[in-house]
Amino acid sequence: MRVGTHGMMQVDYEQRIDFDRMREYRVGRIKKYMDEFDIECLLLFESGNKRYSTSTAVASPEVDNMGRYAIVPHNGYPHIFGFGSEVAAEKLYCPWIKDTTFPAHGTMHGALPMEWKCYENFLADLDMVLENHGLDKSKVRIGVDIVEAQIILALINGGYTIADGQGVMQHARAIKNEDEIMCLKHGAAIVDAAFHKIAQTIQPGMKENDLQAAAAHEMHRLGAQWVINVQVTSGNRTQPHPHLSSDRLIQPGDLIFMDIVMLFNGYHTCVYRCFCCGQPTQAQKDIHAICLEYQTAGLEAIKPGVSTADVVQGWPTAEKMGYKTEAEVFGLQYGHGIGVGLWEFPIISRLYSFDHPVEIKPGMVFAAETYAGEGLNGVRLEDEVVVTETGTEIITKFPTGTLIGCGMSY
Repeated sequence: MRVGTHGMMQVDYEQRIDFDRMREYRVGRIKKYMDEFDIECLLLFESGNKRYSTSTAVASPEVDNMGRYAIVPHNGYPHIFGFGSEVAAEKLYCPWIKDTTFPAHGTMHGALPMEWKCYENFLADLDMVLENHGLDKSKVRIGVDIVEAQIILALINGGYTIADGQGVMQHARAIKNEDEIMCLKHGAAIVDAAFHKIAQTIQPGMKENDLQAAAAHEMHRLGAQWVINVQVTSGNRTQPHPHLSSDRLIQPGDLIFMDIVMLFNGYHTCVYRCFCCGQPTQAQKDIHAICLEYQTAGLEAIKPGVSTADVVQGWPTAEKMGYKTEAEVFGLQYGHGIGVGLWEFPIISRLYSFDHPVEIKPGMVFAAETYAGEGLNGVRLEDEVVVTETGTEIITKFPTGTLIGCGMSY
């Protein structure tokens, strides 16, 4: 296996990402797990599931989730029901799905009230796909992922048999092929560049929002499809972790950690890095060293053939972190699959992994993140790692080994 990235665009002189191969692989994975879960038809609303199954996209997750849905018959190709003139564009530019794209009749996540009965046209779309593929709606199991109450009630009242479609998609998406992994590598490289820009930007008087803007600009410049979240936490806000940015002014001596979530060709990033405005104190270096120790232990434990329970052995208990239960620290010492979704199966956490261990397999890609805090100082680190046949490859390259002082060289 060759590590690292290739060029980002397609060329005639070198084999890079093969998107046709990726589409075929993803549809094949879905059909495999439809068999295992005994699902004859999938009804998909979640953005990642629609992207994975149909290789289509619109402007933003909000529009995607409100106005679109995919239907996947086991014995046919995925269908996308699109928003507005999206369908006309897909018939022109998406030859793999031009014959199975139709106008949507969604209920817009609450924008259209139930008494308008928009769900009737939605059910007509579902019936059309079932009938065209010889599926009896009174007998088939329809796997549903994430759906609003209006649609659930319409399906129940219409006599459809509903099953767990998210389970199908969780397992299908868990193992990535080489093209998916290259998308994830390109995304990680863009984030590395964004953190470099941040290190050059930090100085006293910047707001957390200013750092968000600098990172987002750099990532869009480098080809990000969508910047979902640049979470900036600084100074006294770093302990405890609030999971939210603000307009706080950054001061000399502040720790700053950032989480960057963006999409490249439909694939997410999730990466934390920590900086200091000016030179860090010894106490801040010590907390960074503790967090780095946790992070390194998790990364070294991830390997093919072990379980998620093995990985969490190296992470501190809730009690060691100063809390009473693992639920209180859920997400602080944490690993999650990453792909077309931000949090994918399998999840790695002391809250779940001991009771529900999952074997780690080649082709899985994880974001592993840790936290340490004391007093007013908190540190957060996160890397993305590809599981290979023989070990792992860490694809996030911006350094974590040193707490970098920024913006005050005088």
